[in-house]
This record gives sequence, C-alpha cells and structure tokens, in this order.
Amino acid sequence: MDKAIFNEALRNRTKQFALRIIKLFQSLPKSGECQIIGKQLLKSGTSVAANYRAACRAKSKAEFVSKISIVIEEADESAFWLELLIDSKIVQEKKLTPLLHEAIELLSIFSTARKTSTKKT
Repeated sequence: MDKAIFNEALRNRTKQFALRIIKLFQSLPKSGECQIIGKQLLKSGTSVAANYRAACRAKSKAEFVSKISIVIEEADESAFWLELLIDSKIVQEKKLTPLLHEAIELLSIFSTARKTSTKKT
C-alpha cells in the first residue's frame, strides 16, 4: 500500500476512534465518578487522532518518533480508561469491547511504527 494512502487511512481511523470516544462520553451516566473517568478518556482518546496528525507533519525522524510516542501513550491510556469503565461495571463489557479492541490495535500499529522508525539502517 502506498505510504500516503496508508497515512490517510490511519488519519481517518484515528479520527473515527475519537468520534466514537466522544459518543461514548456523551452516553455516560452523569455521576461524578463517571464524568471524571469519561473526561480522562475523552482527553486521551481524542489526543490519539490529534497527535497522529501532528506526527504526519513532522519535519524530522526525531520529531516523528516523539509525536508517535505521545500517540502510543494516549492510546494506552485510552485502553486503561475503557478497561476501568468495564471493570467498574459502569458500562457493560459487550458495549465497550469493540472500542477497547480498536484502542489496542491502534496501540500496536503505532508501537510498530515507532520501532520501525528507530531501527538503524
């Protein structure tokens, strides 16, 4: 697959992930703990897309690796908050499983991208 096409597909995928996180946040109960966890998830989930866009505009390999590292941290944090919503039984597991799997897949994709970018040629 062409690199530009792959990057655009991944930009769209991370944006869709962010939109799904927003919808989830909007559907959470309005109790204090739900809103706190939800806001943390909202920040990390939307940050995945925003920081991937920034990584695509990187001016150097070092800047790309730095931005992708942030994406990795935010995807991992998103997975954590989703797991917390499941484990606390705030949201039924079956409702969050697809979103959790997407967070884990994105984490894997970006971890591989960072690893590939830091290999010595």
